[in-house]
Amino acid sequence: MYTTLISAEQLKHLVHDHQPLMIFDCSFELMKPAEGDLQYERVHIAGAVRANLDRHLSAKSKEQALNGGRHPLPRPEVFAAWLASVGFQRDMQAVVYDRQGANYCGRLWWMLKWVGHEAVAVLDGGLQAWEAVNGPVATGPDQPRVPSAYKAGAPLARLASTEDVLKHLDLPDQTLIDARAPARYRGEVEPLDPVAGHIPGALNRPFSENLGPDGKFKSAEQLKAEFEALLGDRRASTVVHHCGSGVSALPNLLAMEIAGLGRAALYAGSWSEWCANPDRPVAIG
Repeated sequence: MYTTLISAEQLKHLVHDHQPLMIFDCSFELMKPAEGDLQYERVHIAGAVRANLDRHLSAKSKEQALNGGRHPLPRPEVFAAWLASVGFQRDMQAVVYDRQGANYCGRLWWMLKWVGHEAVAVLDGGLQAWEAVNGPVATGPDQPRVPSAYKAGAPLARLASTEDVLKHLDLPDQTLIDARAPARYRGEVEPLDPVAGHIPGALNRPFSENLGPDGKFKSAEQLKAEFEALLGDRRASTVVHHCGSGVSALPNLLAMEIAGLGRAALYAGSWSEWCANPDRPVAIG
């Protein structure tokens, strides 16, 4: 069972051995939401299911939403119904990938843990790594699949609400890590949300810092050293990850798990939910 990363070569072996497996293509472009579907149609891993951030990994209405923000989580039963519609089953190994440096596939990796499915891994290096080992690819739109009876199980991931974050603000039992780019964290620019800045006390680690020049995650040893340097005397068990809308925070959460620092919590509403209420404190700089 693969639970954090899987290499392109390891995935080839799973495909060759006909193991119970479902591969998900999570490619997306935040500023061009239609582009991810076009990328999938141009080329994707053969047999991969399309998982679109807006349509499948975010709530479509307030009734379906578990939290606020730009990409609110769908309620577990809503997400499980989509998994059932594409034929996903409990005995399957899930493999998720994108072509954007694990920025989007981490969301599905975490959501599957959240509904009780531990056997899910991110394809290290994404589609580019798969093509580099001549893995089979296909073109064209996603195809309908035979539905399953998949149901959500007990969560294996920790979710923090806005109320949780606010209650523990400035307390030693909570360490916030913000995955946005430094200029957005400092409040110098804000291209997406109505307020610039960050949650007071949050540390900054842009999600892209988890990858090496080859587009793959850094070694466990290097990731551990970097997170320990960031945390200082703060305990890893107190970490709550966030970003703009609960998506790009996931590479940080995954990287900490790869580093052996445990599975931290996610504040899924993130900055977009936090700054929606003017009564909540904001830090600049």
